[in-house]
Amino acid sequence: MEIHVQELPPIGTNAITLIDTAQKSAWVIDAPQRAYSWVSDLASKHDCTIEGLILTHGHWDHIIDAHAFATAGIPIYGHADDRPLLDAPSRMASYAVPGLDLNPVTVTHWLEDGQSLEILGSPMEVRHVPGHCPGNILIYAPALEAAFVGDVIFAGSVGRYDLPGGDFSLLERSIQSQVYTLPETTTLYPGHGPTTSVAAEKAGNPFVRPN
Repeated sequence: MEIHVQELPPIGTNAITLIDTAQKSAWVIDAPQRAYSWVSDLASKHDCTIEGLILTHGHWDHIIDAHAFATAGIPIYGHADDRPLLDAPSRMASYAVPGLDLNPVTVTHWLEDGQSLEILGSPMEVRHVPGHCPGNILIYAPALEAAFVGDVIFAGSVGRYDLPGGDFSLLERSIQSQVYTLPETTTLYPGHGPTTSVAAEKAGNPFVRPN
């Protein structure tokens, strides 16, 4: 399985595509602006079909291209705690980049904490990690020694908690109980910036220390 990461506009949000060339299948995590065209080109290059889109949370910069995936008939996965944002993303206009079209997102599969998914023949675990956004989830892929964490944690930082629905104490608990409990060798793929690891963040993240 290959992991492809692309930083996309307008504020440098990461789109992630998992590809299995043997199965000729691809899965996508998050849909910033231009994600659909990037993923479509990548899937075409590898002769793969896009099987699903997982939204780590409902903030506008992670969902702005989700409507294009929906129009193409691609199943969309998300957490129900962010349904108000997904159903009416215009409520985020006050803290989004002005002039963008914020289209509602129709989620076809609602994910829950602890749920197991099989993606490209590999079992993956859903973990609910609120605090940055009520419905933030991470997807843990043991076989890849990877976790796709959205905006809950970054390399040396954490997600904002000053936006509507944010709560630092909740974010701290989410990181301590759901991120720092992953194996230390796990690579973390955040929604912005470079990859990091559980070990690196437990050792040096200045915002959240391990219990």
